[in-house]
Amino acid sequence: MRRLRQLAARTPAGRERYVDLLRALAIVMVVLGHWAVAAISEDPTGRPTARSALPDLPWAYPLTWVAQVMPVFFLVGGYANAASLASRRAAGGDAVSWLLDRGARLLRPTTALLLVIAAGAAVASLAGVEATLVRTVGWFATIPLWFLAAYLVVVPLAPAMYALHRRFGLLVPLALAALVAAGDLGRALGPAELALPNYVFGWLAVHQLGFAWRDARAEPATEPPGRHNAPALRGVRTRRLPLSRRAGGAALLGGLTATVLLTAGPYPVSMLNVPGERLDNAAPPSLALLTLTTAQLGLILLLRDPAERWLRRSRPWQAVIAVNAVVLTVFLWHLTAAILLVGALDAAGLLPTPPVGSAAWLAWRVPWVLMLTVVLAALVAAFGPVEARTGPRGRSRHGGRADGSAAPPGRPRGDGRADGHRWRATARGALAAAGFAAMVYALVVNAETPRSAPEPLGVPASALVAYLAGAGVLRLLRSGWGSRG
Repeated sequence: MRRLRQLAARTPAGRERYVDLLRALAIVMVVLGHWAVAAISEDPTGRPTARSALPDLPWAYPLTWVAQVMPVFFLVGGYANAASLASRRAAGGDAVSWLLDRGARLLRPTTALLLVIAAGAAVASLAGVEATLVRTVGWFATIPLWFLAAYLVVVPLAPAMYALHRRFGLLVPLALAALVAAGDLGRALGPAELALPNYVFGWLAVHQLGFAWRDARAEPATEPPGRHNAPALRGVRTRRLPLSRRAGGAALLGGLTATVLLTAGPYPVSMLNVPGERLDNAAPPSLALLTLTTAQLGLILLLRDPAERWLRRSRPWQAVIAVNAVVLTVFLWHLTAAILLVGALDAAGLLPTPPVGSAAWLAWRVPWVLMLTVVLAALVAAFGPVEARTGPRGRSRHGGRADGSAAPPGRPRGDGRADGHRWRATARGALAAAGFAAMVYALVVNAETPRSAPEPLGVPASALVAYLAGAGVLRLLRSGWGSRG
């Protein structure tokens, strides 16, 4: 508590605390949503199995408009990435060093999860547990990694996308939304694979709105170049997100209206995956999800002022700091908590399996969530320090700058030395890109591998090797390797 009080007291006066609150709330809502819709039953062999209860609860589909909060995470991610990228560049750093630091916070807790799953799976396999069961458990435990795969694509693109934002403003997310609509049309008329680019276009569109929010706070009087443009064009090219209550009300009403019209037509009502639906609004993101994002953004703006006033109080702000210190650990381990609890209750012969939607099933939601909270708290206590210890780098062990540059600005160099510096910078950028690509490949392979596949390590061996290789390259680069001659 003393540490939290110190961190709260040192918070800069100009910090947008609301962004931190939204990040924490988004992850907590994802966790509670997954737990609440879990339907536990037994397979023909008597083993416990789990699935989503949503197909049996059509009345709950509209509730997913509130429960689907991944857009909120990408929105606040855009804000945070814009702020940290601008700060790094103002200090003389480069995009690669920024990317390595941003990636470290994501990768350390993820690596811990994968290594623990692989180690546990290896022990179970050696003990004679069949490989298909090992994979089933590993598959459930790694479901949260689908989100990380998308985010690990968005973050490396952030420097280039921020440059586009500085030039074209809100035209960029509008163009990306148009590409999402084209992808939806493609999967409606042809194979579903035509919408796969929406995984990038959709989340990038939301991420760009975070850029605009940050610029509205940092540069309230700045307008984009091109003062001779038509007024309407200047409006959509602005870099600043309108933050007024009037703008929030318009976004909420317009977004809800568009979402109602779209879901009354070709799009399903549920914003979460429902097996058997004609398409999934979130995987990949659809135009309906983007209109819902607009409505969510409107609500966020309407609540912003009272939330900021509330967060000026010490206790609420300390709670937000505490959650954000381990927010990714909470997200990554919340389904592992469910696996452990189901296993323990089944072993004790105390696992209830009431029919989905029954009074008994609904009543079981309360003790179920409370027990899961206790199990997850234990997991966070064990693995949270891995995430909490991840912070900005100081000076490298080789004496270089914290931002990864080889020398202070203005130091004279001979042509040969300058050429060598440029070559090293290019090589570092290429290696960083390869590292991120290897990890995205690994997470996609794991997600696409069936849960019934015989995988004695719980995850495909090729995926585990690719992930560890990519993470190892990034760790090596972050340590300062290759930044000096």
